[in-house]
Amino acid sequence: MKETKPSGGMWQLYKMGGITPAINSMFNPQNAQQMAFIRSIMKEQRKNSLYDVQLDNLQAVVFDLETTGFSPYNGDEIISIGAVVVEGVEVKSEETFYSNVNPKRNIPAVIEKLTGITNQMVAEAPDLIQALRKFLEFVQRRVLIAHGTGHDKQFLNSALWKTSKVNLSHRMLDTMMIAKWLQPKRKNYGLDSLLDDYEIEVDQKQRHHALGDSLMTAKLWCKLMKEMELREVSNLGELYAHLSHY
Repeated sequence: MKETKPSGGMWQLYKMGGITPAINSMFNPQNAQQMAFIRSIMKEQRKNSLYDVQLDNLQAVVFDLETTGFSPYNGDEIISIGAVVVEGVEVKSEETFYSNVNPKRNIPAVIEKLTGITNQMVAEAPDLIQALRKFLEFVQRRVLIAHGTGHDKQFLNSALWKTSKVNLSHRMLDTMMIAKWLQPKRKNYGLDSLLDDYEIEVDQKQRHHALGDSLMTAKLWCKLMKEMELREVSNLGELYAHLSHY
């Protein structure tokens, strides 16, 4: 007897991401739409190489995450996402994104003190899948930039897999790695140290705030861009070739 497969949305969701998101989405149609959007963005982004894009025309999004800790695989969660658009060496300070995220767990006191984000503030914040969708709508197909991308990429990948069973497919650049290439003898590549040396004003009230850190990192990126131009690095492919040694 011929096997009959379930029809309709439930079977399609199962094929897209597995039984867990399929079941969750069956009871929450809005989440099903969010998941489908996120998966479509990641699929389209895999077709987008960008290697020939000239750096002086590069459209990118500099972003930062605040989290409850350092390990998304041990229960830590994203509590805020901040981002700003940069085009070439211009920070588009009017094109920003910010959202708190409900982590569905308590924020440790040390993180509350560091970030200023309290449990009360995130209680009514969007769920992870909603915040991710809004963030990806803002990013579109632009390159992502962050300082010390290991932390942010790990949390983004964990969030994308948890909500939509996909991995991040956007190109990503790390201002810390670029600084290591440009200044190999430097001893400190921390954000505060680099901001100080490049004479970028630091608003201490905005430090460890996802949008504030994104804006400061964007200004750092623009300073590094000018140094890369002096090294005659003209496109994204050439930059990746230099960074492959780090």
